Amino acid sequence: MKSQQSGFTLVEIAIVLVIIGLLLGGILKGQELINSAKVKNLANDYRVIPTYIYGFQDKFKQLPGDDSAALTHMAGCTAPCANGNGNGIINGNWDSTTVADETVQFWAHVRHANLAAGSTDLGNMGEFEPRNAVGGRIGISSLSTGQPHITGMPGGSYQICSKAILGKFARQLDVQMDDGNTATGSMRTVLDTVAIGTAAPAMTATFPDESLTHTVCMVF
Repeated sequence: MKSQQSGFTLVEIAIVLVIIGLLLGGILKGQELINSAKVKNLANDYRVIPTYIYGFQDKFKQLPGDDSAALTHMAGCTAPCANGNGNGIINGNWDSTTVADETVQFWAHVRHANLAAGSTDLGNMGEFEPRNAVGGRIGISSLSTGQPHITGMPGGSYQICSKAILGKFARQLDVQMDDGNTATGSMRTVLDTVAIGTAAPAMTATFPDESLTHTVCMVF
């Protein structure tokens, strides 16, 4: 008596392969949408932070972080939230963690003024520090004080810098917001491991490196 052998037919194998192809296509498309959303959110940071300055100046006629009457202007602004020196400059490094620096007070002022969301607890810097869409530090400082900035950047009043951005996102950001070249224009890119005071390297097929994280700065 012959035993019956069973197996997949060519049609069944073809159907399985089609299903696998559809699933892989859906996964890749989903990842593409996630990446696009991250870049959109990263770009939004560069667009919205200047509005904090303009909104604060409209309300109080002073610069956030530098406001010499912040304690009076905002009832919730109590120590360690503090007045600035009122010299028209946001003093301090863009990524400072020193509470007394105006670059840190900037975030306390715009949040107390209800212009920006986020913690106002300066005593808990881990929660207070502003973060971008990928979890990296983001900040702002004036350029006129000689604070560290990417060498060769064009003139401007302020710089916004954002860290921990993958090279592929840095490229997309520059295409969306500047001239498409991460080494020229008002938006420039350096590796996170490189000091901000250096020049942005020329953009090549291998820079920005898609697998490494970068700091992207924009002046305005």
